[in-house]
Amino acid sequence: QNLNAAEPERYLMDKPVLYNYWRSSSSWRVRIVLELKSIPFEYKAIHLVKGGQFEAEFVRISPMKQVPVLLIDGHSLTQSPAICEYLEETRPVPALLPPTPEHARRAQVREIMEVINSGIQPIQNRAVMLKVDEIQGTMKGLEWAKYWITEGMDALEQLVAKTSGKYCVGDEVTLADAFLVPQVFNAERFGVDLTKYPTLTRIYEELSALPAFKAAHPSVQPDAQL
Repeated sequence: QNLNAAEPERYLMDKPVLYNYWRSSSSWRVRIVLELKSIPFEYKAIHLVKGGQFEAEFVRISPMKQVPVLLIDGHSLTQSPAICEYLEETRPVPALLPPTPEHARRAQVREIMEVINSGIQPIQNRAVMLKVDEIQGTMKGLEWAKYWITEGMDALEQLVAKTSGKYCVGDEVTLADAFLVPQVFNAERFGVDLTKYPTLTRIYEELSALPAFKAAHPSVQPDAQL
């Protein structure tokens, strides 16, 4: 969606605009990629707990009522994998995918991304947990989230054990790593036993020490509520 006609002043700004929420793992992935690629951006907080995602202005650029949304290059982009791939294609330095001839390794990066993006995170996000609480009773949503995170992380540990070097796929930071860090953080937050995942926790600790990952961490965002 091109918003130039609807928001000419906003869209003629040189700096991309990221609509996000400090603790949203999907938003966090995009922040990591923006930081890794040294792309300055304007931070626009959407308070998911207070219902900011349902306000008409935001729904116009995010019909799914979800963060993140990135306004960039005259486009409005939603869904973190699409945003991250767009940034990789349009701003390829530093590269966050293996070189083009290494098709299998590029596929491995995307495989890890999708295990997290499709197989774990959507099942344990806040909207799903609230609906489970509504149907099954208070705190059932937390049990649900913990169960599905554990199921997904069990598989992810096996997968990454085969592809990893220093990081998820080999010894260079890739898009897979940008997806891993928020998911491990969520697992810890929901009380999942991380001792079962030595590969994932080792990589998580390595990544968490990198400047770009520190800058993208929820705790240092302007809307953080600690």
